[in-house]
Parts: sequence; C-alpha cells; structure tokens
Amino acid sequence: MAFTRDRTPLLHVALDEGEGAPVVMLHGIASSSVTFQNVVPLVSPHHRCIAIDLLGFGESPIPPDAEYTIAEHTAAIERTLKTIHLHEPFTLVGHSMGALIAARLALRFPKQVSKLVLVSPPIYVKPEELSNLLDRGVMDFYLRAYKYLRANEAFTLRSAEFVEHLLPIPKAMDINERTWTPFVKSLEHSIESQTTISDLASVTAPIEMVYGSMDQFRSDGVLRIVERMSGVTTHRVLGSDHLIGKRLARVVATAIG
Repeated sequence: MAFTRDRTPLLHVALDEGEGAPVVMLHGIASSSVTFQNVVPLVSPHHRCIAIDLLGFGESPIPPDAEYTIAEHTAAIERTLKTIHLHEPFTLVGHSMGALIAARLALRFPKQVSKLVLVSPPIYVKPEELSNLLDRGVMDFYLRAYKYLRANEAFTLRSAEFVEHLLPIPKAMDINERTWTPFVKSLEHSIESQTTISDLASVTAPIEMVYGSMDQFRSDGVLRIVERMSGVTTHRVLGSDHLIGKRLARVVATAIG
C-alpha cells in the first residue's frame, strides 16, 4: 500500500555540495549514499550534487508499516526533493535498485528530469518473456537466488558481513538486523516485482545506461532490450563490476556531462 500524502516519510539528504546544474543521486538496495564516493569529486566542480539515502537505508527512516515498493520509494523521494527547492531541471542518477526508482521518477516528472543515468541497473522481466534459452536460465537463477536470500535470514546476514569486508567502498553493502526488513521487502517488491521496462519505454528524457562487463547482477537479455529503445545510449565498461569503482565512476561522470 502506497503512503498517503501526510504519512510519506522525509528522507535523509546525505550530501548537497557543489554549484551548477543539479544532479540527484539515488543509491541501491542495502546501501547508502557512500555508493557515489568516487563520482562526486568528478562531478561537483561543475554541478550541485545531491545524494539521498533511500527509505529504510543509510540514515533515512524505517517506517514499520512500509512495504518498500517502487511507489513508496518514489513517493518518499518526491517529498524529500520538494524540501530541497530545485528551481531547474536536474539530471537523475540511479545505481542498482536506485536506477529502477529513478526510471519511475523520470516517468512521473518529465519536465523536471533533464537526463536519466542508469548505473548497473538490475532490470528484470519474467524468464518466459525472454526468447534466448540462456537468458531465461540466468533470469530464473537470479529470481530463485533472491527468494533464497529472503527466506534464510541467518545465512544472508552472515554472508553479507563477510562480503562487506571485501568491498573497496566501506558500507557499500549494509545488510544487518536493522536493515533486514527494508532489504527483504525492497528485494521482493521493488526488484523481483518491477515494471522498469515499461517505465523506460515511456520516459522522454535522454537515457544513459552504464554498466560493467563483470556486473554480477546484470541480465544481458534484458540489457539488449533496453539498448534498442529510443533515446538510450549504452556504456559498457570493461573490467568493472556492480559497484561504482573509479573506472566506472569516470564513465558515469562523463554520462552526467
């Protein structure tokens, strides 16, 4: 159930620095605005950079009755952006699940979003909607894996703690007891159940899609669909994975402009 207007939470604005045309940055699931630590120094000399912690993550609130659907995530960002008082169109950057949310925002506010930059977007469809057998197998694997993670809390928390220590960006993945409910509900209601393909088909702003050749969560079958959409420019970065490392960050900064 989507929030009513008077119950929509305000999110934590983790970063607001730089001058120039605004760039709004949305991180992914079980993360925070540290996601963009390699991007901001490249962009802030020419842009006003605004990074927002998503509902349930970072320093944003965790409403007990939230279902963490795309609609709820979007509503919370909409309310938060109104408090920032942007007076000109902005570039909207979304990483991972943040890219799915960004696509919905760009659809809802075509006059405000001047460019949409999707970074490592986990855009999925039902396996049977893909014609290639390998693509269907990959999609089915992802969806089964996500269901397993949601159903096995102890395993997922232990694995997340181990992986977190290996990541080059501290706290880039922050799955713990505090964020468990936002994580599992966002996974189920915003990633596993998504309409991003249809959202993107109706977005009027130019779309830049940036992803690494070693992205662990990409679906090549779906990416090929997005690449063929009107207004989409694709940047495949060799040697980069799902996180925005320094190499990927340089391409993201170029895509922002």
